[in-house]
Amino acid sequence: MTTTIEEVRVHAEGGVTTLTLNRLERKNSLTGAMYGALADALAQAREDASTRVVLVQGHETVFCAGNDIGDFLHQPPAGADSPVFRFLQGIATFPKPLLAAVCGPAVGVGTTMLFHCDLVYAGDNAAFSMPFVNLGLCPEAASSLLAPQLLGYHRAAEALLLGEPFMAEAALEVGLVNRVLPPTEANAYAQAQARKLAAKPLASLVETKRLMKRAQQQPVLQQMADEGETFRRLLVAPAAKEAFTAFMEKRKPDFSRL
Repeated sequence: MTTTIEEVRVHAEGGVTTLTLNRLERKNSLTGAMYGALADALAQAREDASTRVVLVQGHETVFCAGNDIGDFLHQPPAGADSPVFRFLQGIATFPKPLLAAVCGPAVGVGTTMLFHCDLVYAGDNAAFSMPFVNLGLCPEAASSLLAPQLLGYHRAAEALLLGEPFMAEAALEVGLVNRVLPPTEANAYAQAQARKLAAKPLASLVETKRLMKRAQQQPVLQQMADEGETFRRLLVAPAAKEAFTAFMEKRKPDFSRL
């Protein structure tokens, strides 16, 4: 079965549901509609007994450039039931194996969603970044909790406070990705790994994942809620307004008085 939902392609075959970000002209930046499509696809995959594994992928040149700024400004997340937060809740609580294939830029949520994936395969052109502070915002997707746990505090502080990108080999070193491959091979390799998982007993996969994640499930959801509240507050503060205005005007933001 193959369907198209907005700019997210959903393809289910052999127990693997593949969600492909398909907005290359905008570097797969996410709109509210795309977040909604991803959230709906995850919810369907969660309940569909024929789906045993989900794989999220982009193109060999770009995974995800984060939020579409124009769309984000016109339709900011208004509450916990907004599409972006439904998606974040969906990936944080997804009970089945969740994989990602990442090539090229993975900006903002393009990186933070990976903390919730069970296996991540990267092209050697992958560049991960979490530039929330540079936009006058704060981390999301519980990355303020999960990044220090995975990267160590100082590396997480460098990534979250400076917002500068780190490359595939660095991500491999700290355990954010499982393997680095040529970009033309990453999606296919992730598909092969997904098919391996789909051939295993689903109950064992689900219970093993549940047991591994049980201790951090509630802290992750609480951190995500705290981040969401702070994010919404900062979104209407002067620093974010200056950052977004500067982005739209293609100039460097001036935070000297903020």
